[in-house]
Amino acid sequence: MKKTRIVATIGPASDSRETMKKLVESGVNVFRINFSHNTYDAHQVIIDNARELEREMKRPIGLLADLQGPRIRVGNAEAFEIEKGEIIFVSDKKSTEEKELIIDSDGVVAALQVGEKILIEDGLMRLLVVEKTENLVKAEVLNGGTIKPRKGMNLPDTKLSFGAVTQKDRNDLEFALRNEIDFVALSFVSNAREIEETREKIKEILGREKDLPQIIAKIERKEAIENIDEIIQATDVVMVARGDLGIEMDESKVVLYQKEIIAKCLRKAKIVIVATQMLDSMINNPIPTRAEVSDVSNAVIDHTDAVMLSGESASGKYPVEAVQTMAKIIRDTEDSPFDDIKPAYLDEVIYGDYDSIINSAHEMAKSCQAKAIVLFSESGFSARLVSHHRPTQLIIVGTHNLKTYNQMAMLWGARAYYFEKKEREEMIEEMVSINKKAGRLQSGDKAVVILGRTPGAKDIALIGIRIVE
Repeated sequence: MKKTRIVATIGPASDSRETMKKLVESGVNVFRINFSHNTYDAHQVIIDNARELEREMKRPIGLLADLQGPRIRVGNAEAFEIEKGEIIFVSDKKSTEEKELIIDSDGVVAALQVGEKILIEDGLMRLLVVEKTENLVKAEVLNGGTIKPRKGMNLPDTKLSFGAVTQKDRNDLEFALRNEIDFVALSFVSNAREIEETREKIKEILGREKDLPQIIAKIERKEAIENIDEIIQATDVVMVARGDLGIEMDESKVVLYQKEIIAKCLRKAKIVIVATQMLDSMINNPIPTRAEVSDVSNAVIDHTDAVMLSGESASGKYPVEAVQTMAKIIRDTEDSPFDDIKPAYLDEVIYGDYDSIINSAHEMAKSCQAKAIVLFSESGFSARLVSHHRPTQLIIVGTHNLKTYNQMAMLWGARAYYFEKKEREEMIEEMVSINKKAGRLQSGDKAVVILGRTPGAKDIALIGIRIVE
């Protein structure tokens, strides 16, 4: 079993039930639905297929709704050429100027300041704001080219105040929550406040305080890097979204930010995903480049919880092969000695009494050479603390909560089991039995058992060593 999770985006190349099943068999743990594309009817088919496969294959399959966010686009109806060194006008509505860049989002032009850059079409064309008055913005062309309608724009230096959820996002969110989605990804997050506002919107729409989808903060703006500590603290999951991040920041620094963010998430026991172009060449080719193999391996060595496929699985020619390739890279890396090199803080960062108890269980598992850590986790919190240590032992988790069960699909190393009504001790016995029958445990093996928070004493857990019979 690989311990690092795979998130696969579902699209035209992979949205059939047959292909989705092959993806799960090949190593996918979470299906990503990109709400920047397609219809609700198409999304519904993917959701229904995933839930059917989960029941049929008896394993958790997470569903991730990725909201489009405040995407800024070119508002011009016709393409036009710009040349290096020329000065053009910038506005949010067409004026009488002959050559003018129109930005299709209200409030953006007003927020622009002299000295800030405007990047168009993944940064292929770059402008610099050189003059601004109350009614006028002028920009110098740094890199020329053809500006085409509806192309994306990035404003890495501009302080924007859209909020994380647009009206389109609100509609998409309502659809996703009606389907009890497991994860909601927020695009272009800037700060912790946007995450908290989204969590309140989710509670309002669902009409409840518990069993919420986990929020994934996508780190793809310069402002998010500046506020990374507060974002990690506020969110449930962090995604290093290297596509837009590589446009807004120096490309040479993206991998350094990636490593820094993974380390910060590990310290806070927060789930982290590395995404974008991991096996990009496999959109068109049946094998990856050596650099892509190295990219996936290094993310695993850094102990990310999950790696993600985008176009490779959504629209590429080889979606199943891409997953198989990624899974093999993960397994080979995890089997290597390089994956065993762990930062000391994984065992040293303790934030409370309950953390200390989980840390003690991990130390016990190491000292008695246990083969597994077996626990009950109603909310997933205990399982997340165990996973935080990146133990060599199996992590076997039982829960009564279906939402928690599905969210375990994103958690590094967790092998989850869902039980409707059984007592904790009975669940432990059954999970040990299942894994013994599967050959993962044998008679005489030791398993450290954590019964979780006991009733009436929320910060106390019972820990023991069980000998597999």
